[in-house]
Amino acid sequence: MKAEKLTLSGGQAVGRDDVSIKITHCGICYGDVLSTRNKHGDSKYPVVPGHEIAGIVKEVGTNVHRFKVGDHVGVGTYVNSCRDCEFCNKKLEVHCAKGPVYTFNRIDTDGTITKGGYSDYIVVHERQVLYIMYCYTIPDSYPLASAAPLLCAGITVYAPMMRHKMNQAGKSLGVIGLGGLGHMAVKFGKAFGLNVTVFSTSISKKEEALSILGADKFVVSSDQEEMEALIKSLDFIIDTASGEHPLDPYISILKTTGVLVVVCAPSELKFNPLGLLTEMRTITGSGVGGTKDIQEMLNFCAAHKIYPQIEVVPIQYANEALERLLKKDVKYRFVIDIENSLK
Repeated sequence: MKAEKLTLSGGQAVGRDDVSIKITHCGICYGDVLSTRNKHGDSKYPVVPGHEIAGIVKEVGTNVHRFKVGDHVGVGTYVNSCRDCEFCNKKLEVHCAKGPVYTFNRIDTDGTITKGGYSDYIVVHERQVLYIMYCYTIPDSYPLASAAPLLCAGITVYAPMMRHKMNQAGKSLGVIGLGGLGHMAVKFGKAFGLNVTVFSTSISKKEEALSILGADKFVVSSDQEEMEALIKSLDFIIDTASGEHPLDPYISILKTTGVLVVVCAPSELKFNPLGLLTEMRTITGSGVGGTKDIQEMLNFCAAHKIYPQIEVVPIQYANEALERLLKKDVKYRFVIDIENSLK
């Protein structure tokens, strides 16, 4: 598959296996900051970021049968994989043995550099015969602006929650951190019928967590008395906090055989393994999900009316939004209104 940024539309021919998508909205993710500022030393300028893409099909190739003109669709964090390894065959393409091709700032199989959703449209290459799709159907009833953040923030928490059976009504879930990922974990937890506890370093988020997002309990993680009162009380914990933090207090809160999933990326995590050994607890990690998971999540959100909390901004505000993201000044995801910005 190829993903290309075509400035102010243009006249590129659509191949027989291609889907041309007019981008209406694109979410802003911390990954955009990393690449535009060359934080990993691998940026290929000019970088066109954006991997939370929602839009409308404008044209399809003759071999494309899954999509038609006018369909609402999304493109997520990766746009290609080998399609032949163990993980691709299991619809876990993000774990492709040869490495997935990410939506922007990566070299695709044809040698071109992928460019993301801060664009007016994107061309997606599909191989229908392999039944591997990197383009997803967004139900017509679901707002495109709200769908965009699901393609990264949403699936990053949904996939491990499903994999580790965090959808069992009546069980208990802890969510560490209340940002773009954390607030979606709370929403999914409540939709699954879980009893949800939010852990945060900031008391200022309490009202939002309880009254707006519907969490059942809010705990300031630095309050040792509150933390100790929860020892061995939770079935699951999902850790979305990107800053460095000790894991031992949270491990002790898990019940015997409890599971803690790390979906954040601090530079280091420290814990004492004794807390795992004595209670058969598990710590595991997860990135975004496979293509099957992503489509399932989009359908689930539409069916259960689960919407991320977003702040919609024009493309001209993108740099300022990235600065605010660094300061954690957003509740809880910026979404660029590409369509109206370019009128």
